[in-house]
Amino acid sequence: MIGIIGGTGLYFLDSLEDVREIDVATPFGKPSDLITVGRFHGNDIAFLPRHGVGHRFLPTEVPYRANIWAFKYLGVNRIFSVSAVGSMRNDVRLSVPVIVDQMIDRTIHRQSTFFGNGLVAHVSMADPFCPSMRRLLLESAAQIGMEVVDGGAYVCIEGPQFSSRAESQWYRDIGSGSNHRDVRVNVIGMTNATEAKLAREAEICYATIALPTDYDCWHEEEDDVNCASVVERLQAGTTRAREQILAALRHIDAAGPCGCGDSLCHAFLTRRSLVPSRTLEMLAPITDRYFPKD
Repeated sequence: MIGIIGGTGLYFLDSLEDVREIDVATPFGKPSDLITVGRFHGNDIAFLPRHGVGHRFLPTEVPYRANIWAFKYLGVNRIFSVSAVGSMRNDVRLSVPVIVDQMIDRTIHRQSTFFGNGLVAHVSMADPFCPSMRRLLLESAAQIGMEVVDGGAYVCIEGPQFSSRAESQWYRDIGSGSNHRDVRVNVIGMTNATEAKLAREAEICYATIALPTDYDCWHEEEDDVNCASVVERLQAGTTRAREQILAALRHIDAAGPCGCGDSLCHAFLTRRSLVPSRTLEMLAPITDRYFPKD
């Protein structure tokens, strides 16, 4: 099953057949909304609006753990995420999707791990977005003649407030003078770092389509970001995101191998005999492979 997380402006996905809604209960509470399940081009699809239909959750309030746990429970092994973001570069134009390859997490109030409660695990986030899914999105965009930006870092802030001018310029300055493209901050948002970390812990491939709707507040010739400007520019971006996702789904079998599905192979430090049974029950969809029931 392939999961799709819709961001601001993307609260449903059309083109699905045999559609039904599923109410999943998780150890971490309810997901953001009912999960819509259907089929497209022979693939099982699960769609979830990140902020809930009607946009009810602040970025910090989004039940990220419940969302990713529910997807894992349903059998999702790949996630396409769509997010409205601010552009941090002149050459990252509004409404042109950015397929980010790095992230900088500046959040401070999130529950961004499934572990704890007697079970310690450390996964690698060196490459936070699945390289095979990124490649699929880039190739699919080329096949349908869609312009996208390849790569760049997504800086994730806590929100819900937008950046100060000092913060915005500071994020832009990260990596200045470096020849390494990986440290170039292309976009700014409030959600995807948390999702990427949890997806990696759940051994789910994860990739983001970032949709620039504004220039934060660094651009001297553009208005500062506000909700009205974001909503005004979202329609074009979400239309492109839908087209790109549907194109990628048609060629999902062409996605190459990656290591996301084995992220936990060498991550656990806690001795099996010391892990509380309640913790393993809560995390069963994620940990059963490594801590099978007796």
